Amino acid sequence: MTKNFGRRSFLKKSIGAALAGPLVMSLEERALLAQTASPASPKFPVKQGTMPSGKIGRVNVGRLICGGNLIGGFAHSRDLTYVSPLLKHYFTDEKIMETWALCEEHGVNTMVASFSSPHSAEVYRKYAKLGGKIQYIAQINPDENNLDTVVSQAADSGAVGAFLLGNIGDLWVRQGHIARVGALIDVIKEHGLIAGVAGHELRTPHEIEKAGIQPDFYVKTLHTANYWSHQRPDQTKEVIDNYATDNYWCREPKETIEFMATVKRPWIAYKVLAAGAIRPREGFQYAFANGADFALVGMFDFQVREDVEIATAIIAQQQKRARAWIA
Repeated sequence: MTKNFGRRSFLKKSIGAALAGPLVMSLEERALLAQTASPASPKFPVKQGTMPSGKIGRVNVGRLICGGNLIGGFAHSRDLTYVSPLLKHYFTDEKIMETWALCEEHGVNTMVASFSSPHSAEVYRKYAKLGGKIQYIAQINPDENNLDTVVSQAADSGAVGAFLLGNIGDLWVRQGHIARVGALIDVIKEHGLIAGVAGHELRTPHEIEKAGIQPDFYVKTLHTANYWSHQRPDQTKEVIDNYATDNYWCREPKETIEFMATVKRPWIAYKVLAAGAIRPREGFQYAFANGADFALVGMFDFQVREDVEIATAIIAQQQKRARAWIA
């Protein structure tokens, strides 16, 4: 008599087969399995690993920072419409906390999460209550008429720092609202947090420096242009300027490297792997060799150990680089 197996039963039985043979599970399969056997909350205290670090203001930050897009379900997925929902299914609260615990275990002491997603802050508070020690830098999108509210919320949630979301930083600078950027930096500092500004466009840090504004750090994109989807002929300048593409993040890497070499503030490079289009070894090498003080990288739990090992080895080779370590 034929037995009928449900999808979950089939997946559970497939685990043994996956371990027994040379099968490499796809991300989709990992996500489905995560739903059949969600991890328990991590046990604390977690063994604290070490990795190279630098200081931004009073805060000691590991040079590899855990990004927030993946755990928040925000995926740069080009034309793959299912990726963001897939991430939201994969990253249960338990999986998010497990990922942060793995980061701590391997020496990643800081993560970034978007404060436009209150759920991230809720999970962080739960994680901290359990005994987690990873630091939290908030990526914020403030109301232009009330800069204080979101900063206050970030501070109350336990953040050690905050920075203006890249798209908004670019927009405010493009529209000439430099004074508003400066006002936000002041508000963040008044709350006792390290204060930064993010941008995809080189114009953003350039104009902020020109105006004499004093952020504690910049979060600026940097990656090589040597990947296929970066070179698609349909990616016109007009499309890029209107953010109608889900691909371009650093259109001027050479110019970015040259300008940031003149900036005496800590630089957190982000989009260094171009949302998975560039391998870690190549992306980390490009970022750290060309002046970044830190790399902000989205990581799945199964990528943390390898990313840390690669980044640590590359950082050790960059002690005599053209842009001195600022932090």
